[in-house]
Amino acid sequence: MLPGGAAEADGVVRRLLRAGAAARYKAMKNWGVIGGVAAALAAGMYVLWGPITERKRRRKGLVPGLLNLGNTCFMNSLLQGLSSCPSFIKWLEEFTAQYKTDQNQSTEHQYLSVTLLHLLRALSCQEVMEDDVLDASCLLEVLRMYRWQISSFEEQDAHELFHVLTSSLEDERDRQPRVTHLFDVHSLEQPEITQKQISCRTRGSLPPVSNHWKSQHPFHGRLTSNMVCKHCEHQSPVRYDNFDSLSLSIPAAVWGRPMTLDHCLHHFISSESVKDVVCDNCTKIRAEGTLNGQSIENQRTTFVKQLKLGKLPQCLCIHLQRLSWSNQGTPLKRHEHVQFNEFLIMDIYKYRVPVHKSSQNELNQKHSEETAPGTKDGIAVKPSDAEQSSGTKPLFMNGACSPSFLMSSGTFPLATFPECSSPVYLYRLMAVVVHHGDMHSGHFVTYRRSPPSPKNPLSVSSQWLWISDDTVRKASWQEVLSSSAYLLFYERVHSRVQHQSLELRAKE
Repeated sequence: MLPGGAAEADGVVRRLLRAGAAARYKAMKNWGVIGGVAAALAAGMYVLWGPITERKRRRKGLVPGLLNLGNTCFMNSLLQGLSSCPSFIKWLEEFTAQYKTDQNQSTEHQYLSVTLLHLLRALSCQEVMEDDVLDASCLLEVLRMYRWQISSFEEQDAHELFHVLTSSLEDERDRQPRVTHLFDVHSLEQPEITQKQISCRTRGSLPPVSNHWKSQHPFHGRLTSNMVCKHCEHQSPVRYDNFDSLSLSIPAAVWGRPMTLDHCLHHFISSESVKDVVCDNCTKIRAEGTLNGQSIENQRTTFVKQLKLGKLPQCLCIHLQRLSWSNQGTPLKRHEHVQFNEFLIMDIYKYRVPVHKSSQNELNQKHSEETAPGTKDGIAVKPSDAEQSSGTKPLFMNGACSPSFLMSSGTFPLATFPECSSPVYLYRLMAVVVHHGDMHSGHFVTYRRSPPSPKNPLSVSSQWLWISDDTVRKASWQEVLSSSAYLLFYERVHSRVQHQSLELRAKE
């Protein structure tokens, strides 16, 4: 005897079986329609709102990813690296300020600076975006307007795209008027520069000139090239060359010695001998020693060429050259690991104007305590020379220091490094671009800092992220250090005294 509920259920089943095949088919068909409607509703909710788990992950300090349009990992990795540089985003905001006053808003998207700013602000979580994955195809479209034909289906180089962006920004700046147009009555009535800010020595006021278009982007720096004759020690005029990134070759590895970023920088500024160069000073000395003013041939000697950094930028991009060539002429990729650190000291690579010997002793006695580390008499020298003169190795090197310091990511412990207690040109690592694969195919990924919290936008986050196109996850500091860097993005850290001087200059 079955209970009441079980007896009723058994009766329903028996009646269904007696109903025949037609009734059973009709009932199953109705259940199929209901299931199809439910599946369609679920798919619509997924398209409109996306996966709930991904949206929860996004709220935990992650940044948006970028859609791979074919082979655009080179562009995605570079954009993630640039978005971690606050100074570059700030410069773009100032650079594009004039476009907001234009009446035709549709022309804004024709400018590379505006398109780049929107993307970088979204990737740095400065703009609220509904999507967790962004589409950067608008950047390729703008670059085509600048006559750059970059295909999204061909493998490209992230470093080459970096130079395309910086050169296109310079072209955009140069195309704009640098003085106020005579027919621009509004600008003439409201000059950007007051009479107190700029005045001419002839007591006459200067016309209003826009400082906006004269400013260089924060990656702009200058190299100095100095040549000295080995015979007469005559120094040729210093030559200045612009650079947007430092492209460093990796020197030959020494067995049992780790390769560091300092080794690459030393190799970059190392002096080289240039033979068979005409020396005007040697020719002049030889001519003065001849009788009756006899003409002599130009004297050719050997010169020593030295590279230095004449102007260090606010944002420093370092490119490690991993391309090499085999004996058969085929391209090969170098996979050596180059050690780098969170902080980078560039004082010893900075060019300093030589001081005459007559006044040099007075300056040394007066400013002996203010001499920068890694210098002799106020003139920068190679680190190897500084090490030999002191007889001991420096306590801190860029890319090589104590393991306890490598394990921590945070404030720079200046007190533990007396030789670097007051660096002027101190940089903090913001992002690392890594290339996996060989010279024919591969993939670019980025390690970058998580954006600061909205409550403290000027702070620097210690949380690192690993980003591969649309995939974003948290990464440890040790994972960042163990990566084979291809591009390193550093940003200069100013001390309190330097911040005060910069504020005074801005007010002036």
